[in-house]
Amino acid sequence: MKKVISLVTLLVLTTTAAVTLAHHSAAQFDFRNTVLITGTVQEVRFANPHLRLILEVTDEARGTRDIEYEGHSRNNMRRQGLMPDMFQVDDEVTIRIAPMRNGEDGGYVTALRTPDGEEIGRVTGAD
Repeated sequence: MKKVISLVTLLVLTTTAAVTLAHHSAAQFDFRNTVLITGTVQEVRFANPHLRLILEVTDEARGTRDIEYEGHSRNNMRRQGLMPDMFQVDDEVTIRIAPMRNGEDGGYVTALRTPDGEEIGRVTGAD
């Protein structure tokens, strides 16, 4: 009976750990090749588990479209100095992202320049 309980406990812990690690994985982002994006804020949500930022972006190749980006948690963003009232819908912002590895739109926000020119993280400069 002890072996069965131990086995069930081990399976539950292993499954829980795997699900937790899968959710927090950043494997889909390419942090070695960051990209600058400038766009108009369509939606911003400072919430846990991650910042959600939707920008209207225009480029020659694909035209105008809304792209969703994610970032750190609300607590981590605050620690870096980014507060929810620093920008709002219809503001133009520039972000540095780790793009999606599969080439799709989107990415992970690593730095942001507010409409006032304040930088959270390093937006400009060499990688």
